[in-house]
Amino acid sequence: MVKKKKSKRFRAVTAVKEMARERIGTPPPTQVVPDRTKRKKEKHKRTLGKLLGDL
Repeated sequence: MVKKKKSKRFRAVTAVKEMARERIGTPPPTQVVPDRTKRKKEKHKRTLGKLLGDL
């Protein structure tokens, strides 16, 4: 025998989100922001010759 599917409880949060998605649309996907603390720093300062050479 197949059991009846149990109906979900009403939650105001999900109802509000569904209405917002209908009116406005889905939110844009999130973007990963690189972590500043894990960024590698230069081990040595650039010399004057290299700084002038880059320009």
